[in-house]
Amino acid sequence: MSRLSKKSPSVCTDMPLDNTDICSKLHLLKQILTSCFGPTGRLKQVHNNIGGHVVTTSASSVLLSSVSSSQPFINLIKTSILNHVSRFSDCGLFAAILCLSLIEQIKKSALRESVAIRVNNYLLTLCISYLQREDCGCRVKLDFCSTQNLITLARSVISSKPACLLTEPETLHISKLAVQAFLLTVPCSSPGIVSFGRIVTVPVEGHSVLNSEVLPGLLVEMPDGLSEEDKLLNPLSVVLFSASLAGDISELGDGVIEAHPDVDTDSQILGQLLELGRQVINDEVKLFMCQKVIHPVLQQYLRSHGVIVVERLGIALMEPLTQLTGAQPVATLHTTIPPKTYGKVKDLCIKHFGSKTMLHLFPLGESAICTMILCHRNQTMLNELKVVCQTAEHVLRLTLREPFALVGGGCTETNLAAYVRHKSKSEVPETASVLMCSQTEYLLGVELFCCALESAAGALEHDGGSSLIDLTHAHRWMLPADAIKETMEESLGFCGCGLVQSSPSKKWTYLNTKYSDFCPSPVFRDTRVQPRVLDSFTAKLSALQVAVETANLALDVKYIIQDMN
Repeated sequence: MSRLSKKSPSVCTDMPLDNTDICSKLHLLKQILTSCFGPTGRLKQVHNNIGGHVVTTSASSVLLSSVSSSQPFINLIKTSILNHVSRFSDCGLFAAILCLSLIEQIKKSALRESVAIRVNNYLLTLCISYLQREDCGCRVKLDFCSTQNLITLARSVISSKPACLLTEPETLHISKLAVQAFLLTVPCSSPGIVSFGRIVTVPVEGHSVLNSEVLPGLLVEMPDGLSEEDKLLNPLSVVLFSASLAGDISELGDGVIEAHPDVDTDSQILGQLLELGRQVINDEVKLFMCQKVIHPVLQQYLRSHGVIVVERLGIALMEPLTQLTGAQPVATLHTTIPPKTYGKVKDLCIKHFGSKTMLHLFPLGESAICTMILCHRNQTMLNELKVVCQTAEHVLRLTLREPFALVGGGCTETNLAAYVRHKSKSEVPETASVLMCSQTEYLLGVELFCCALESAAGALEHDGGSSLIDLTHAHRWMLPADAIKETMEESLGFCGCGLVQSSPSKKWTYLNTKYSDFCPSPVFRDTRVQPRVLDSFTAKLSALQVAVETANLALDVKYIIQDMN
């Protein structure tokens, strides 16, 4: 059949970073993401031009997913950052800002792309080896005997998202809840292979954040026909179905169904469902749960025999329910239920949260399943808070793999920049020879890399203040816009992470200005002074790698071929 319209030729764009339109879009994306960065970042409202839901956020996972672009080059960078966020949940904005700053710095300079890529890869290796050293000046060992650093880490994640609109007491309350929920999901005495639990979040709109709480066990929607006066013998036997029990023929599976004209298929299926109900009652099951819909007649039959019926659980609750009860989901109604598929709960009770009435299930033994009740004043704030708490949960779980954190507030970035400047200049001729470039090109590449790191640190300031770096420990400091030079020392107070206090002996310089290279001195920590801001070690290390590798990939792209059909 002939085409109704002529096929359009593909469009080829050569040297995309020399294209004014692409560069302006990259700069705009950098401005958008930079303005969202940190606790004082500005919120963004994303709205599709043909209508739909308005998204208010400053989180990279939500923002980048909501923003669409017809430019494949932009989508390449966006997809890379989103892939990092999907794996580590945190440091998405840092990765994006560092990546775009690197690209921008290199394009503004006279450095060849091929040389820049080699230098970037070398400096990335230098950064990673430094961050993994025991004497690294910006790495903090996490002590699981105390929750202080864990709460600081969770608080740093939660306070970095201003769309949550939390007060200081609310931020601390949610941070403590996040740590409590995380600790409940870590099994204490499980022999053999350890399986981590799950946190199930129940959002409640219209209530104070301080009403939020964490409960061990699982909360499900309150079923009909159950009252607080009902008394049940404990423990309760549970059966869990993943198959639909609505009685529809479509639920029987694919293929051709042959039925005799005189056979009433609805009655046949209903009879089979009731037979299933009789078996459950004979096996003394007291809690009958289904992922999908249960036929009303079967529901009525089960309730008349004292069985609690819960339907429409949804797929998200199936795994937590399996872990909590020990039940194995039954995927068919065409066979008898094996005894080994039954599970148990220790007890259940009814809980009220605002307009929601929930059924609280308690595990028979130790269980790593808990429920977080998240309250907030409106839906927009509640959605952002839910995303942030999930990020905090993931970040805390990453500490089990690598029990470290990096100092936050931009101090890691400035410390890295100072270290790279100092270290890379100690062996300039040898390194330039290995990287097959001139010494001038190598030193220019180092300066551009360090400037990009300092730009990421400086992106935390949004209120007209200035970012400084001290020339001893290479931590970042924030000087308010209204500060007077004579009282500068008092205005600075503590560095971005809160570990270093200003003193008359310290010297500072503005970020992204020339200063003599020096090796950052380690901070001799007083155990009474704890960092106020911490970043995830694992997530930030990955973000650093993703940022540099994505920038190198973008610098290496020579052609974009776009199918216009």
